[in-house]
Amino acid sequence: MTQNLFGGPAPTELPENAEARRLLAEGVEPKEVAARFPTYSLAWALLAEREFDAGHVIRAYAYARTGYHRGLDSLRRAGWKGHGPIPWEHEANRGFLRALYVLARAAGAIGEDDEAERCRTFLHDSSPTAAATLTG
Repeated sequence: MTQNLFGGPAPTELPENAEARRLLAEGVEPKEVAARFPTYSLAWALLAEREFDAGHVIRAYAYARTGYHRGLDSLRRAGWKGHGPIPWEHEANRGFLRALYVLARAAGAIGEDDEAERCRTFLHDSSPTAAATLTG
């Protein structure tokens, strides 16, 4: 874990799910991985990204919201208190951060502007690196 020199909360690092990660790397469909490991945010984020890219914004919103909420649950179990860094550099955090990013995009696409802005702010506050990486 990275030492926090600014006196705020320590960065939260989610535990890795090696089996779910392996299945995705082997080409198992994210839908199957999400069904087998419903707390694994990366599977939900991948489903959300795929649906958003295909123009299915409502499906993307639903998948992203699921990945986001499952990620929040995991973060709390890992000691997160509702604020503080969630570093992109820690690979296991990326599923949650990607779900949050797609949730912001999908919310914006359906006119939920307040939610889209909250999600963008949350993403940036959690990990400026994630925000820069995902927004290109």
